[in-house]
Amino acid sequence: MQIEKLRGKELDQLFQSILSLNDLEECYRFFDDLCTVNEIQSLAQRLEVARMLRDGFTYHKIETETGASTATISRVKRCLNYGNDAYQMALERVHGDKEETEGKE
Repeated sequence: MQIEKLRGKELDQLFQSILSLNDLEECYRFFDDLCTVNEIQSLAQRLEVARMLRDGFTYHKIETETGASTATISRVKRCLNYGNDAYQMALERVHGDKEETEGKE
């Protein structure tokens, strides 16, 4: 688990702060103050790439729809296959079990 290399009081503070947020509006406000627009969009893009990979979309379709590079798509796929299952956990909590999605070219 790579995150163990990063553990420390600063990260604990960050993650505890995120866990303390009560709703979507508080998340928007917190991340707007914490991150740049590009940083937030990059995080959101990676999660969408993970969702699309989980749902069986091709690299080409993911690249076209999200604007993610093939390097980003590959990195996310590596995390889905060999990571900590966190993408899968989050996606299941937000979207439920694997959804059938139209347009899987």
